[in-house]
Amino acid sequence: MSELVKPEANIENMTRGSQQFGVPKPPVFEDKMAQRQYDKQRLASAFRVFAMKGFDEGLAGHITVRDAVEPDTFWVNPLAVHFSQIKASDLVRVDHKGNIVEGNYAINNAAFAIHSRIHEARPDVNAVAHAHTTYGRAFASLGIKLAPISQDACMFYNNHGVFTEFTGVVAVTEEGDLIAEALGQGAGVILQNHGLLTVGKSVDAATANFVIMDSCCHSQLLAQGAGELTLIPEQVAAQTQKVNGSDYVTWGNYQPMYAQVLALDDSFLE
Repeated sequence: MSELVKPEANIENMTRGSQQFGVPKPPVFEDKMAQRQYDKQRLASAFRVFAMKGFDEGLAGHITVRDAVEPDTFWVNPLAVHFSQIKASDLVRVDHKGNIVEGNYAINNAAFAIHSRIHEARPDVNAVAHAHTTYGRAFASLGIKLAPISQDACMFYNNHGVFTEFTGVVAVTEEGDLIAEALGQGAGVILQNHGLLTVGKSVDAATANFVIMDSCCHSQLLAQGAGELTLIPEQVAAQTQKVNGSDYVTWGNYQPMYAQVLALDDSFLE
């Protein structure tokens, strides 16, 4: 088979009619207060998506976004409020020392211990998503990375890690540091015997990355149960990762999810 030369991964090459009709693009803000409110609403919407996908499990699971006004703080979900009921006004802002600086709820300590260290270690990351999903937990018990068995799985090719230490519920920032180290510069990390965690430059990207990583775990579990895996060649997997892992695609993957929860119930905007 002859080698195919793929075009550069940009909006024009990935769409048809973009110059004629335009396509959705991430907003750019000059007013940081306006960006803060926008980010809070997107974060609240992400919990609605998690609820829709069945990613809620008791007190477990958290998504955070770096504050646009004071970037050494971040917003996180309140403790014991169901994902399907979270509104932008319910969110809690916490600093990297664990002090709650804004909000009316307690928060999950594991959310602080993990997310604060990732936000500090990765200045390029503005959002972090973590939950204990059925397929994520099952795949995480294997202690292996996702294999490049599909176009979607290639998003994580050489772009995620595995954290192999499980010592119980994360309660200290030192373990958060180790998780951040296992994440490296990737888009996600599989927490062995625990679950999944993904990151992104926006809430949209981090949330969509999580949904897709969980789906890829499901697919690989099914494939491994059926027989031997056929892997996509390294060069093709790497090229596919550049496209599927690009800023525009990772942001864009969330837009249909956002539209769905917005149409169902827009109370998260409050």
